[in-house]
Amino acid sequence: MAYFRTRIVSVLMLLPLAQCFSSINPRAAATSVGTKYSSTSQLHVIAQPSTEQLPSSKEHVKTDSLVVGAGPAGLLTAIMLAKKFPDQKVMVFDRLDPPPSPTDEDIWSDVARFYLIGLGSRGQNALRHFGVWDEVEAVATAVVGRKDWSPESGAEDGVERIFTDRPCMTQVLPRDKLVGVLHKHITDNYDDRIELNYGYEIEPEDFEAEDNSAVRLSVSRCDVKVRKNPAEEGNAGDKESGICDVEDAYSVTANLVIAADGTSRTIANEMEKNDQLAWEALNTIQRLFAEKPFKVRRYEDDNRRVYKTVPMKIPADWRPDLNFSARTKDGRINYDALPADREGNYCGVLLVKEGDEFAAADTDPIKFRALLDETLPQFSALLDDETVEGIAKKPVSYLPSFRYAGPRLNQGDRTLILGDSAHTVKPYFGLGANSALEDVKILEEAINETGSIPEAVHLFSKKRAKESESLVKISRELDRPGKLGFLTFILPLIMDSIFHGMLPKLFAPNTISMLQKEGISFTGVRRRKRFDRLGQVALIGTGVAVATTAVKALVKVVARVSGKNSGTIVAGMSSFLAIAFLFKKMAFFFKGNISPADVLTRTNDKEDMK
Repeated sequence: MAYFRTRIVSVLMLLPLAQCFSSINPRAAATSVGTKYSSTSQLHVIAQPSTEQLPSSKEHVKTDSLVVGAGPAGLLTAIMLAKKFPDQKVMVFDRLDPPPSPTDEDIWSDVARFYLIGLGSRGQNALRHFGVWDEVEAVATAVVGRKDWSPESGAEDGVERIFTDRPCMTQVLPRDKLVGVLHKHITDNYDDRIELNYGYEIEPEDFEAEDNSAVRLSVSRCDVKVRKNPAEEGNAGDKESGICDVEDAYSVTANLVIAADGTSRTIANEMEKNDQLAWEALNTIQRLFAEKPFKVRRYEDDNRRVYKTVPMKIPADWRPDLNFSARTKDGRINYDALPADREGNYCGVLLVKEGDEFAAADTDPIKFRALLDETLPQFSALLDDETVEGIAKKPVSYLPSFRYAGPRLNQGDRTLILGDSAHTVKPYFGLGANSALEDVKILEEAINETGSIPEAVHLFSKKRAKESESLVKISRELDRPGKLGFLTFILPLIMDSIFHGMLPKLFAPNTISMLQKEGISFTGVRRRKRFDRLGQVALIGTGVAVATTAVKALVKVVARVSGKNSGTIVAGMSSFLAIAFLFKKMAFFFKGNISPADVLTRTNDKEDMK
């Protein structure tokens, strides 16, 4: 049990949807409006328009739709709206500067500089639906399997497994490269319909402006030179550092506002503030009948880990399309590496507990090398002294805390939030990026099913609010520490492995496998797992009852011979048989060196054999 308590996180960094993080912003310092790509130099950069294009503080701009945030979800939303309403104008605002060209290898060659994401079936289907998948796939790298070193393995003893049970192969690429692809797709195909504005802060002023026919927002120029990793949370909070000129702000009104600004949550925070003020104005009786106020549920991180990124070039005889992973038996070190390109360059994530000797900047590179040689010799051999020193000296990064918004994702009839703004999870399973892209597809479905923007806004909220909550709660259950983590993560994995193996038509695969399946909602996964737990308990109880009946005759004989009470003997023998059966099935899972990753591997290997 003690081993499980320290090993829960190991599986989280083993899956092919794990990610590599960085807090460095690769973008150029330029800010622009209506940007286009230019190849006037050796590097592909973003051309800057003249300042004459920028509105003054006295101007008032109107647009049909406005998207807050120019990340993957925000840009895909703009593409969806441009395709859906070809005669309307879409404005996109982001605090950051524009992305680099997705084909500029001089930029992307610095593999540890970027935040890698794994696109699974949810994300791929959304991108394919809106006609951009081919462009994304052209600059991504497929991950077809995993090679894992368990704690007791030697450097030459990693176990390789090629995935045969996936609906699609995970495609890995830097997040900003995906942003670059979407940006280029917009400038190539929708330049007359989508206006991209970089270096601006958006603040809502009135969610029901012009008799509830529009939303009014304030736009101010910002100077954000360095972007924090969108999957990262530091001690300073969620928002990127920078200065915004609120004194020279101008107003924009839009018929529809979609906030996809990630953990910055500019719109969501204002929604929460407005609802809190309205709720406080109600008396006790009114609150009984009022709708619950919009709120961002913020969980305290009770299993906090920190990480450093590791650039790595694999040997020529290693497969360049695998997820490599290893971990220590005591849970101190977890290492996971994904391909940053198709040339064998990898970005690894070294995950350690907060408070560890090496969970800090400016640590001793000699001691750090010794740690790597002892715990990760197969990877330490691939790193030169300069790289090791750079890793030892660099500061750590933090994973985000779990958060979700609810009980609705809209404010009034014309404002909604999606993506990380609505649901933030730790980037262990690729669910954050993929579910954000899936949100856009669901929004289009809501528009198709209704006859007006207000109806579509409310329908989207109805479809995705509960999903956001379920996604975050499921993910959090897989990340609890200690004994609680054993009960919410390890034990369910063991039970699912046993019962799905025995009765696959009755019991579903484990939660992680179900999360990757297409066509199953997050709420559906939670509901199905509750059903499985009830069924498993009932089956165990039935087994005990049957065993009791079967040995009644024997019990009578034993009772007669021994002079013991029959009830005592029945209970003892039934318990012994049930325990013996479960012990046989679970013996593998209680080896001293077993980890959650081994549970998954054993389960998935059985799936592959079917």
